[in-house]
Amino acid sequence: MELERRGRRRVVVTGLGVVSCAGIGLDAFFEGLNGPAPEGERRVRDFDPSPWFDLKQSRRADRFQQFAVAAAQMALEDGGHPEPDPARAGVVIGTGVGGLETLEGQIKVLQEKGPRRVSPFLVPMMMANAGAASVSMRFGWHGPCETVVTACAAGTQSIAAAYRLIAYGRCDLVVGGGAEAAMTPVAMAAFSNMTALSTSGESRPFDVRRDGFVMGEGAGALLLEELGHARARGAHIYAEMLGSGSTADAHHITAPAPGGAGALACMQFALEDAGLSPADITHVNAHGTSTPLNDLAEAEALEKLFGSESPPVTSLKGVTGHSLGAAGALEAVAASLTIERRLIPPTVGLEQLDPEIHLDLVTGGPAPFEEGALLSNSFGFGGHNGTIVLSSFSE
Repeated sequence: MELERRGRRRVVVTGLGVVSCAGIGLDAFFEGLNGPAPEGERRVRDFDPSPWFDLKQSRRADRFQQFAVAAAQMALEDGGHPEPDPARAGVVIGTGVGGLETLEGQIKVLQEKGPRRVSPFLVPMMMANAGAASVSMRFGWHGPCETVVTACAAGTQSIAAAYRLIAYGRCDLVVGGGAEAAMTPVAMAAFSNMTALSTSGESRPFDVRRDGFVMGEGAGALLLEELGHARARGAHIYAEMLGSGSTADAHHITAPAPGGAGALACMQFALEDAGLSPADITHVNAHGTSTPLNDLAEAEALEKLFGSESPPVTSLKGVTGHSLGAAGALEAVAASLTIERRLIPPTVGLEQLDPEIHLDLVTGGPAPFEEGALLSNSFGFGGHNGTIVLSSFSE
């Protein structure tokens, strides 16, 4: 195998977990991605933390932290409850803003009731690493426990970091993903005032009428495992992870680089890392936020990478909304299910393709996935770009 010849161990996906407005759990989530957009806000309205936390624990865990633990534990259960050497098992859970809900709530307590009433649990609930820390403590794993905070690229870059821990021999098994619960009054007002949110309330990736993103929340987790470790315990394999790319636009704090230069370089690095060419890619799970600048920049990057014949492209954000640091993790779960179930979910909300965009967008219903490799992209404020490469598994 090419990766083994290049001194890397093979890494496979053996478990998945998801909390999303599209559904909680794999079947509900994938069914939701192939259905109509939810009405109204993209909150996880039916989330009940009690399967993962008792009442006392839930009161001491921010909502994003609860999402992270739930998704990670689902991934572990889906993966057959592996029992790795705790010193060689790790966690990398990304987030954009961490426990913002707790922070806002406690600022209100401070203003209304004074400093003595501020919760002593504020810091461990608001800190961005609380999700990863809670997962490692839940599993009793002593390997690396890390948090990537790169805005909307955090979920994808966390999975890439988890992959590298295994590929280069530090760990045998790592949970990688992202979690976010930032639909707070201050955050919603801030995104609205910077004109990032859709004024129509519709998420329309790549549509000529797109006018901003719809805020979402949730968490996604992938159980990544060294191939020999997975084989030894007879694990089910969803997909193989082949590589990743990471670049910075170094251009503007919120706007993408002109022409999608940073996104293009990121995808090229990911392909090089995986030992593949553009011709090997049979699908792209796009970042596709529904904002005018970002969709156009990503489309330009994809057109430069693939030329006039792009593979089928989809954005899930017409259904899920944009869950910031969790977005890439949700999309990686969906990409793994696309490979497993041979179906590409449609770009819900896309009805009138922007005439400046020349891509093969999946619309109207799911499309068949041609066995091969796919790219999953995430691009974040600050100019952070992340791409991972997943493929059908073969011996």
